[in-house]
Amino acid sequence: MVADIKKTAEQKMVKSVETLKADLAKVRTGRAHAGLLDHVRVDYYGTPTPLNQVAVVNLIDARTLGVNPYEKKMSAAIEKAIRESDLGLNPSSQGDLVRVPMPSLTEERRRDLTKVVRSEAEGGKVAIRNVRRDALAQFKELVKAKTLSEDEERRAQDDIQKLTDRFIQEVDKLLAMKEAELMAV
Repeated sequence: MVADIKKTAEQKMVKSVETLKADLAKVRTGRAHAGLLDHVRVDYYGTPTPLNQVAVVNLIDARTLGVNPYEKKMSAAIEKAIRESDLGLNPSSQGDLVRVPMPSLTEERRRDLTKVVRSEAEGGKVAIRNVRRDALAQFKELVKAKTLSEDEERRAQDDIQKLTDRFIQEVDKLLAMKEAELMAV
């Protein structure tokens, strides 16, 4: 029972870290990559739809993305969605293709992105702490039901805390790496 709770908690913490990695990858550093536009939603006949479901995103060169819509009339909606996203990009249409040039990062923009990255990391830490809280609550329920002794609960709590500390450290490492990447000119 205790082992199951620990295993579940660890799996959830791993998922939290994976989600954080994906979120940090979306924060751009000035180089173009196709995953940058993954969270952009396009108004597709009145339904907000992920960009990668209405168009192909590819790299034209190191600093430019090309967005090729599946339907020609979607170009304007795609351009609008990218412009209104929080990425600070200025796309332009060339026939069917929507070109998205990556502006070089100013010092101020780097600082803004660092704040975004820090808040993402804090969100990851909160998710990990919530998993810990849930696991500890499950241990308390087992003690109440008399299926777990208080000593076993204390040991289990220590194990969960060590697990939490390990994953929080991993989040801190990811944050430090991303901040260094953002501040490098």
